[in-house]
Amino acid sequence: MTEKGIKGQSFFDFFAGTTNVGRFFKKMNYQIFSSDLLYFSFVLQKAYVANNQEFTFEKLLKNVTFQSQQLFATPLQIIVDYLNQIPNKQGFIWKNYTLAGDRMYFSEENGLRIDAIRQQIEEWKKEKLISENEYFILLACLIETVPFYANVAGVYAAFHKKWDPRAVKKLELRPIEFVKNNSENQCFNENSVILLDKIEADIFYLDPPYNQRQYAPNYHLLETIAKYDNPEIKGITGLRANYENQKSKFCNATTALQELEKVAKFGKYKTLILSYNNEGIMLQNEILSILSKYGNVELEEFDYLRFKSNNNGESKYKKHIKEQLYILRK
Repeated sequence: MTEKGIKGQSFFDFFAGTTNVGRFFKKMNYQIFSSDLLYFSFVLQKAYVANNQEFTFEKLLKNVTFQSQQLFATPLQIIVDYLNQIPNKQGFIWKNYTLAGDRMYFSEENGLRIDAIRQQIEEWKKEKLISENEYFILLACLIETVPFYANVAGVYAAFHKKWDPRAVKKLELRPIEFVKNNSENQCFNENSVILLDKIEADIFYLDPPYNQRQYAPNYHLLETIAKYDNPEIKGITGLRANYENQKSKFCNATTALQELEKVAKFGKYKTLILSYNNEGIMLQNEILSILSKYGNVELEEFDYLRFKSNNNGESKYKKHIKEQLYILRK
């Protein structure tokens, strides 16, 4: 950033996802704006990005009689330890995403563990024993823990037909990291394009989908755990039946370019950074043609090791792809 002369005090993470980018720049004391169509991402944003308060759980700790085995345990660690020893409970995840539902996303025990923890968090919320902030923190702990025990290859569009060794280990809830800065950070569960008239930031950072695969089906299980809304599901993999309002226009070559132009034209930024690669559905010359209308554009490229899941078709013998950073200065 600094070596490219990119300066600023505010940062808009346009596709927040798992919030890794937002967290990084929050630690650097930027004011963070972030948004994503997926609710599980919003949960992570609320816990990591928007939250600047220590986890005290003061009201809950007065109602939970539990002694953590860890010396000098934080309030969050005490609650996490408590949740790790509550009895198993049947629920939507056990019923549909374990062998009880003829699917192998989780072991039966871990399905019961997820349901028990998720139901307990919801119960505390209803009883007003936790604040909204504490609610999202605990949900984030669960969402961040689940991937360590999921019987999948990175995303949740399909499950392994044999058990991965990590998937049969007993699930242990993990506390999240507290990230604090001195800014009033804001997060949204929206299509970021509709926020262009509401958000002004020195740096806009876009890391959109590179292909036609929508993120919603790839992360449907995290979405269902976050919402815990007993959705209608379909197919062998138990995808959420309806995700029409969570489809990104960046997963289609034509509409992706149209959306990119909207951001470049109407966005209130000093620098726009687009993270992409040379095999994305938007072509390099088309991206440059659009961005160059609105300022000076610089393209940085570097080789990046290809993910195994992308080793198919004509590209299966290529070990590297070119990651790209398009830097637009108004």
